[in-house]
Amino acid sequence: MALASAAAFGKEPPSGPADVGQYYPFLQKQAAQHSGSLSYLAKDWKSAGDWRRQGREKMRALLAYDPPACPLNPEVVETVQKEGYRRLLVRFAITEDRKAEAFLLIPDNLKGKAPAVLALHDHGGFYYFGKEKVTATENPPEALKQFIQKAYGGRTFADELARRGFVVLVPDAFYFGSQRIDPAQVSKHYSSVLDGLTPGTNEFVLAFNKFANTHETLTAKTIFTAGTTWPGILFHGDRIAVDYLLSRPEVDPERIGCMGLSIGGFRSAHLAGLDSRIKAAAVAGWMTTYESLLQDHLRSHTWMIYVPGQLPFLDLPDVASLNSPNPLLIVNCSQDVLFPLAGMRSAETKLQAIYKKLGHPYRFDCRYYDVPHSLTIPMQNEAIAWLEQWLKPEAKRP
Repeated sequence: MALASAAAFGKEPPSGPADVGQYYPFLQKQAAQHSGSLSYLAKDWKSAGDWRRQGREKMRALLAYDPPACPLNPEVVETVQKEGYRRLLVRFAITEDRKAEAFLLIPDNLKGKAPAVLALHDHGGFYYFGKEKVTATENPPEALKQFIQKAYGGRTFADELARRGFVVLVPDAFYFGSQRIDPAQVSKHYSSVLDGLTPGTNEFVLAFNKFANTHETLTAKTIFTAGTTWPGILFHGDRIAVDYLLSRPEVDPERIGCMGLSIGGFRSAHLAGLDSRIKAAAVAGWMTTYESLLQDHLRSHTWMIYVPGQLPFLDLPDVASLNSPNPLLIVNCSQDVLFPLAGMRSAETKLQAIYKKLGHPYRFDCRYYDVPHSLTIPMQNEAIAWLEQWLKPEAKRP
C-alpha cells in the first residue's frame, strides 16, 4: 500500500496559483506518481530489519557524503559551573580537516551512567550562533536574547534537559556558530557588508546573519556541484556528535535521544531514522510530506533540506520511521507558515500507520499547538517528558 501522495489520504491535489506558475501541474504530477518504494507501507517486507537496511542504504547513497573516519581528538576548552550542572565547551574533529565545537552539559551529583540527549539547534536565519541558541550563556547580545524569546519562549531547552538529569550535547551544525563561514576568506564582493563593524557586537551579529543568508545559495550551489548534499554534511556532523557522546564516561550508550526545533527538528528526524544508536526522539516544527510543499511552501525553506532524487524512495515521514518502533514524538505548530496543515496531517497519518503495522502504535505520538513556528515552554515540557518516559529506567513504559 503506497501512501506518498495527497490523494492517498483522500485529498485532491491543491489547485490555484502556484509559486512556479504553469510549471506546477507537471511537477506535482511528477511527485504524485512516486510511490515511496522503500516506505514500510509500500509492501509486506520480509522483515523490518531488511526494510531498515535498504532504507538507510538508499539514504546514505542519496546524501552523498561519507568522508573517511578519523579520530575525534576531543578537548575541553572551558568549564563553567552553573546551578545544578557544569557546562563544558568541547571541541572535536568531524573530518580530518574540520572541527566543531559543542556545549556539553553534565548534571551535578550523577550516580552511574546517565541518559543523554543531543539538543539540536535551529536555522532561523541566525547563523552567527548555533549551540548558544538553545543553551544559556553569559551576556548574550540583544539579538540572541530576542531570538530565544521568539523561538523558545525565553527558555533554552538544553539547560532544562540538564536540570532534569540528562547529559546534554549541543553541537554547532555546519554553517553555524563555530562552523560559520569566515568572511575573511570570502571574496570581498560578498563580505563588504561587514566592513567597519566590530566582530561579536550586536550590530555585527545582525549584519553577519544577513551576509550568511545571502551567501547560502552560493554555498548550496557549490556543495551540489562538488557532488554532495547539504543534508549529507549536516547529518554526518550529527552522527559524529553521537560518537562524541559515546566517548563520555557519564553517558549510558543505551539511553541516547535527540530533540530539536525547525532545522533542529529536521536533523532530529533524520538522526532518529538513520542512526540506530538513537533510542527516542522529539521532533518539533518539522514534519510534513514533500509533495505538500510544492505549490507554495518552498519559498521560505532553506537550501539545507534538499536531497535530490529522494522522493521516489522515501518521503520525510518514511525516513523518520526507519528506527521505528523506537519512540518518536512529533510536536507541530498549527499556525506554522512553513508547512501546510494538510502536509503535517498526512505525515502524521503515515507515521501512525507505520507504527501500527509494526505493532507498537503507542510508541508514536503527534501533538499540535495553536502557535506559530516555535518551541514554546509548554511544548518543551511535553518533549522532555516524552524523553524522560523512554530514556529513564524508572519511567513506566507501555
